[in-house]
Amino acid sequence: MKRFENKVVLVTGGTRGIGQACAALFAREGAKVAICGRDAATATAAAGAMEGDVHGYGCDIGDVESVKSLIDGVIAELGTIEILVNNAGITRDGLLMRMKDTDWDDVLRTNLNSAFYTCRAAARSMLKNRYGRIINLTSVVGMHGQGGQTNYAAAKAGIIGFTKSYAQEVGSRNITVNAVAPGFIGTDMTADLGEKALETVLDRVPLKRAGTVEDVAEGVAFLASDAAAYITGEVLCIDGGLGM
Repeated sequence: MKRFENKVVLVTGGTRGIGQACAALFAREGAKVAICGRDAATATAAAGAMEGDVHGYGCDIGDVESVKSLIDGVIAELGTIEILVNNAGITRDGLLMRMKDTDWDDVLRTNLNSAFYTCRAAARSMLKNRYGRIINLTSVVGMHGQGGQTNYAAAKAGIIGFTKSYAQEVGSRNITVNAVAPGFIGTDMTADLGEKALETVLDRVPLKRAGTVEDVAEGVAFLASDAAAYITGEVLCIDGGLGM
């Protein structure tokens, strides 16, 4: 028996990077997986490229009505949502004194508001079934800060407080809510760093390497599995020791 046989999983931002790795792992482990991206065609193509039972949906994850339509569509097609991975996120880096209002608003809307929208919309299914696993992607930046990323750090710190609070609200219904805090992971977001900048970052990592999207996906899957049934309100750092 595979770990997630016939479970229904929704991964936001599942068309690339960490989200794609999570979706692929859940599908390999027997789950019915829904992924979403801003563009329905891209999400459908990404789903079709994965092995297993994967479905693609378009969604503006920072728009409440779009999220409601996403959740309704997944439930209509797959019957329920049992595992929710809030992964969608963007960056708009810059010094605070020069930051545009839109750079602040877009990051908070996409990285923080989206978790509120998805959790609220998916709650009815999880509460009815008295079962749910929610994993929110935060970051070590949300725990320790990073110059030039005040908007991103604020959103990711907000995810931690959101996770701990929501875990207290729904724990009695057998719903766990946890967060995963990646460190420096090799993704599209980090691909543009120059060699010198990369060396500077990795020098701070005790394991002396960047993490992989698969490293993060394994942590997400653990928190979604039966092995983590008595863990809730926690933040799992997957950072090679960067946050120590």
